[in-house]
Amino acid sequence: MARLTVKRVTTDDVMDAVSAGLAGLPQPLAELDFVIVDVETTGWLPEEARITEIGAVQVSGGRVQAQFCTLVNPGSPIPADITALTGITDAMVGQAPPISAAMPRFLSFARGCVLTAHNAAFDIGFLSAACGACGVPWPAFPVLDTVALARLALGATEVPDCKLRTLANFFGTTTLPCHRALPDALATAEVLLGLLRRLAAAGVRTLAELSSG
Repeated sequence: MARLTVKRVTTDDVMDAVSAGLAGLPQPLAELDFVIVDVETTGWLPEEARITEIGAVQVSGGRVQAQFCTLVNPGSPIPADITALTGITDAMVGQAPPISAAMPRFLSFARGCVLTAHNAAFDIGFLSAACGACGVPWPAFPVLDTVALARLALGATEVPDCKLRTLANFFGTTTLPCHRALPDALATAEVLLGLLRRLAAAGVRTLAELSSG
């Protein structure tokens, strides 16, 4: 396997970037189906806050194939600072479905895919907590974090940090992140495709190969 030329890949890097489930995926990168997800919330901790919006896109064969987006009624007022950040108001979510209705729809959309997010611990933390609150089992998705993947694929001289806005600018995405779920998921999808092209050019044919050598 050819190594990435821009940065030495260590075992710690790999484990940060790729879950145990991903490390066992033998399919070529081009054959994997990804669902890139982003959530907006009423706060920062899943044990205290609730989801207000879920946005997701399905990527197969290097192209966006489908989109999913729904506002979610969190069942409590949205703090003013969060409304200022996201633009999501109490009025907007007043008639939206509760998470108990939205979550099964999202899980159906994401079934069978590699679940991907930027700073995945945040989004997956909220989604898995929502499943627990609804009494719905959280599926054993393989999970990929584009933050960690960017640290593997890009050198420190190329980008100053791995924030979504920075990477979107670096790859020239057509959609820019704006703290709304679907646009942020679309921007992350374009970043993912750019990172996968980098990996492929470096000779990385599968995600499983990241844990070898």
